[in-house]
Amino acid sequence: MGTVINTISIVIGGILGNIFGKYLKKDNQTTIINSCAVAIMFIGIAGAMEGLLTVSSDSLISSRSMFIVICLALGAIIGEIIDIEGKFESFASFIKVKSGHAKDKKFIDGFSTASFTVCIGAMAIIGSIKDGLVGDYSILATKSVLDLIIIMILTCSLGNGCIFSAIPVFICEGSMTLLAKLLSSVMTDLAIANISLIGSILIFCVGINLLFDKKISVANLLPSILIAILFAFLPFNI
Repeated sequence: MGTVINTISIVIGGILGNIFGKYLKKDNQTTIINSCAVAIMFIGIAGAMEGLLTVSSDSLISSRSMFIVICLALGAIIGEIIDIEGKFESFASFIKVKSGHAKDKKFIDGFSTASFTVCIGAMAIIGSIKDGLVGDYSILATKSVLDLIIIMILTCSLGNGCIFSAIPVFICEGSMTLLAKLLSSVMTDLAIANISLIGSILIFCVGINLLFDKKISVANLLPSILIAILFAFLPFNI
């Protein structure tokens, strides 16, 4: 249910953004996209800080830096070898043609940016897992409201490609919900925390790409999330 609600909210947000975007000048769109990028970066920072900082004797202690380095480095190597970014762009190109937007130069950029923003955040991952484990879709319902606003704003500047981010959201959240049901006996709190930490860092990377033009191949970093899960089952902590 949570996945369905989230998917519908993204479509609605995209439609609203497409309507209102027609009335915005280029300068207005630039300002909106920059403000959106900053917001996405802070969402990523907030999620990452929850996993990095702990309170001890009225002071903040930072930890898990080695865990982050190893996850991102190994994930990047695997992602580059598989070329996830290239495959994702090919998928975006396929949707672009099949949806009748072949001449839309911003389609792939909009589709990629929107998809990564709404797919790999902590709320998407934890919400899908809770929906699968105990049938609680409240987190995904809350995320749906946020996604509606985010996709509406992104669509104003990046175009119709953002609407089709509903497809990977449906696939990713639906798959995670089903996997959570199948793997409920092994999905530990530490595994969920690891997923949230690395997912939040990837969200921050999406914000960087949006603000400074594409600098980081976020898709090629996605295997980092799988590495993070594996670390949860090691007999020692990093």
